Amino acid sequence: MSRWYKSCKRCFLHSLAAHRGFRSLTAAGNRRTELRLHAAGSRCCSTVQGEVRVRFAPSPTGFLHLGGLRTALYNYIFAKKYGGVFILRLEDTDQSRLVPGAAESIEDMLEWACVPPDESARRGGPVGPYLQSQRLDLYSQTAQQLVDSGHAYYCFCSAQRLELLKKEALRSGQTPRYDNRCRHLRADQVQEKLAQGAPHVIRFRLEEGVEPFQDLIFGWNRHEVAQVEGDPVVIKADGFPTYHLANIVDDHYMKISHVLRGSEWLISTSKHLLMYRALGWQPPTFGHLPLLMNKDGSKLSKRQGDIFIETFKRDGVLPEALLDITTNCGSGFNTNRMGRRIDDLISEFNPSKITTHSALLDLEKLPEFNRIHLQQRIEDEQQCDLLIKDLREQISQAYAAEIQDKDVLHEGYIRRVLQLRKGHISFLKELVSPTYSYLWVRPSFSSQEVAALTREAQCIASLVLKLIEERGEELSVDGLSKDLKALAKQAKATKYREVMKLIRLALSGLQQGPSVAEMMVSLGSAEISHRFQKLLLLSSKAD
Repeated sequence: MSRWYKSCKRCFLHSLAAHRGFRSLTAAGNRRTELRLHAAGSRCCSTVQGEVRVRFAPSPTGFLHLGGLRTALYNYIFAKKYGGVFILRLEDTDQSRLVPGAAESIEDMLEWACVPPDESARRGGPVGPYLQSQRLDLYSQTAQQLVDSGHAYYCFCSAQRLELLKKEALRSGQTPRYDNRCRHLRADQVQEKLAQGAPHVIRFRLEEGVEPFQDLIFGWNRHEVAQVEGDPVVIKADGFPTYHLANIVDDHYMKISHVLRGSEWLISTSKHLLMYRALGWQPPTFGHLPLLMNKDGSKLSKRQGDIFIETFKRDGVLPEALLDITTNCGSGFNTNRMGRRIDDLISEFNPSKITTHSALLDLEKLPEFNRIHLQQRIEDEQQCDLLIKDLREQISQAYAAEIQDKDVLHEGYIRRVLQLRKGHISFLKELVSPTYSYLWVRPSFSSQEVAALTREAQCIASLVLKLIEERGEELSVDGLSKDLKALAKQAKATKYREVMKLIRLALSGLQQGPSVAEMMVSLGSAEISHRFQKLLLLSSKAD
């Protein structure tokens, strides 16, 4: 057994009878992590010197979506749990598919989601550049090293020949694969074609005899790739590397200790380990995360349109709610409860509890998650200050020309509204919807609407004005609820229900919404008086 594999095996962890996952992973300071492997009937352990370094390596061929955020989140949590470093590396080697602005947006959204990288193109770091397109010399040098050692070769097959191979395989019901034709070219033939400037790629020579590896989540794995695949391209004709080469080169030179990525890459890991062996490099520890899927088990698709992080942000979803729902539907934590923020996720993270089952995401539950986290923000004074500023801007935009009293934009008034509505609203923007317009704009209603409820409007308005004068500024929901019940009894021919409807109409112009008592506390004594003076005037004219 080769040296690199023995060392790699000792660094992998064993859990349960299925030989998977972490058994023990504890941080000793920021520079030392102890990994233990428990095997059946034996025990060995290895201490890995150096900090934990993990990376999130998306391609800026699109914007950040929920699946990508979840992968970034698990890497971030892992790094913070064990005193390590979280790196953002952008794999922009597929130049033809790059989306303008995507690279900047990915980092913007990670920062918004409270999952900021420690090292990135924007933040810098000791192992940059963090854009693959700026590391081409490194890939070329490594590819040449593989060619010189006989582990890679130049391939001159044309696109037309490769397409014919593909069509023939499909026609015969086989999986398309390269036939490794150019690996058999003599050295003089290769030099002649290179001298002629013939277009070419570099392919890695797959070998049989892949050794098994232990994935942190899926356990022992081994894929005999040489039997089912042709030799993969590592340097394309345009000089850019493919993912298979670039990711191992970058992981090596960026000193990545653990690769946590989606389970779709599990089958490629044996191929990557062959490359590590060919280069004489120590591979990182691999852990492949189960997929994030729709609640019906179908695959999350970018074409759904509503899974992009920018969309959630625009719609008023709080970042902590997004992190909460994407972890709540999955695994890897000591508890499974709603309302966890990033610090809770880090403290409760337990890698041994990550299962191989796909995480089924039910976005219909997102408003409930957002409601919980919005309430937490309202209860936090500093966070509430930010909400007040945000809501003030939304109010000004929505009702700029209609606001009669600028006091509704004052901090104290908005804070009171938030405190009363916390736990009842899921999104801040609900407070600028027509349902809550009465909070910012004085309502209009007709004498016909009043008459449809009672003939005692003038009397009831006077009773309310008297009540408010007696109570002054000391208004409470519980106190007013009792007062209003007593007030309704003073009406001679109007039932309690109609009295409440009349008061609600005068306060909001609506027939539904929060309790009448809460409406009154929100508006405050002065505004209540103003609105009931209007009712008094309207009813007196009607008489």
